[in-house]
Amino acid sequence: MSFVEYGDTIKDGDTAIVFLGHESMFPVKVQHGTVTQTKYGVIRHSTDLIGKRYGSKVTCSKGGWVFILHPTPELWTMNLPHRTQILYSTDISIITMMLELKPGSIVCESGTGSGSLSHALIRTVAPTGHLYTVEFHQQRAEKAREEFREHGVEHLVTVTNQDVCKNGFGVSNIADAVFLDIPSPWEAIGHAKSALKAEGGRICSFSPCIEQVQRTCLAMEEYGFTEINTLEILLRVYNVRTISLQIPDLGKAAEDNSSTGFDSSNPSHQGSPCTNPQQGPVQFKSGVPLREMVGHTGYLTFATKS
Repeated sequence: MSFVEYGDTIKDGDTAIVFLGHESMFPVKVQHGTVTQTKYGVIRHSTDLIGKRYGSKVTCSKGGWVFILHPTPELWTMNLPHRTQILYSTDISIITMMLELKPGSIVCESGTGSGSLSHALIRTVAPTGHLYTVEFHQQRAEKAREEFREHGVEHLVTVTNQDVCKNGFGVSNIADAVFLDIPSPWEAIGHAKSALKAEGGRICSFSPCIEQVQRTCLAMEEYGFTEINTLEILLRVYNVRTISLQIPDLGKAAEDNSSTGFDSSNPSHQGSPCTNPQQGPVQFKSGVPLREMVGHTGYLTFATKS
């Protein structure tokens, strides 16, 4: 099983996604002899999962059923264990596009955190690219290595436990792009410039506060970066549902022969402007925004090494 090389059947040791509904799913490590409890009953890995095809509909012990999905970076972002605050698909999509990533790209990242963005970057640069990710916290770095190994992508990523602001990324003049998600990104701009290729490399810094953005932009200008710009991505979700509204009764229109030219003596005009033949409620589809929506997540500052 690999997050970048998709298989057909579920094997012992795989990480799979148990899908109970769009708002209810969770990851499970498939192991022979293990069982998983759900609200629909027990899933027995040996008989219900191993050897079955991904996407299969599995009946639980209480008669309910679930789907077993192959993991993807998108599904992992929605279900991963949170060790830190993470980036979600809205920000990840614009990051991968604005950094101009493609298969074969070399990317440097700090910090690794829970690995949400890391998995998306690995899938984007596979099969010939590489991710160099730096994590200051030792336990988080070790856990990230373990997850990358379990997910079959360890050959595409190098995890380093060090302070990127003091020690850099451990590589020089090879990266096509650098991503920073640290409290003081302005202290790592010099190391980012050293890691980037000689010309044309892209950098992105994620910061929740505008004061961090200001200091980072000043540092980018100091180190000669160009095309500096900051984005804020806001997601607004709409529910499409059926709305039922009563047609209002506006009464009869006043007859004004002098202003409208209405001729009451003409049989073809009698009653035409006065009544509305359609009565009762009318149903139609409408897009209704959610009462609550995710607002500000952070600012994304992009620049180019000239």
